[in-house]
Amino acid sequence: MSESIFRYFPLLSDLQKEKLSKLKAIYDRWNSMINVISRKDMDNFFVHHVLHSLAIARVITFLPGTRILDAGTGGGFPGIPLAILFPDSEFTLLDSIEKKIKVVRAVSDELALENVHPVRKRIEEESDRFHFVISRAVTGFPEFVSLTSKNIIAEGKNFHGNGIFYLKGGDLTAELSPFKKRAKVWPIKDFFEEPYFETKVIVYLPV
Repeated sequence: MSESIFRYFPLLSDLQKEKLSKLKAIYDRWNSMINVISRKDMDNFFVHHVLHSLAIARVITFLPGTRILDAGTGGGFPGIPLAILFPDSEFTLLDSIEKKIKVVRAVSDELALENVHPVRKRIEEESDRFHFVISRAVTGFPEFVSLTSKNIIAEGKNFHGNGIFYLKGGDLTAELSPFKKRAKVWPIKDFFEEPYFETKVIVYLPV
């Protein structure tokens, strides 16, 4: 239930709570037409998708005017929950699969998320530039860095320098070895107590 989110984010406005609460019904409806989330995962929608996405907000508060690219957004995660949390930041949600972007567009329209910009495009084709790139494990981390570092502008405005926030699970020792001490890793279990997060982390790489 959405209450699992509200207890971790007690300062949400009534409008933010309303939009987050509506997400599952909207995704249930769209998922029955265009399968973008496994049925098993829909049973744990708020923890596996919404709360997982919002873990990034535990390590950074995007300032107004921050531009964020969600590369390989799938059905809209982590971009849509974060766009609800940070309505004064701009989120471009990019995916190469048209049906996924159709769902993202429908969800953002239904929730009147004017700071969400859905784009159907391959990451390689995206030339626009952003303060941050975010994603949920669309590929190995070194490959993701090589695909998206071109999209990050130099001039920063947030507490963390411009770069990548990547949600991933499992042992990342090999994937992070090329970045030595540049990458910072936060275990999500330090923020949320649900067992699902036991092996999941946030990786931050300044670019």
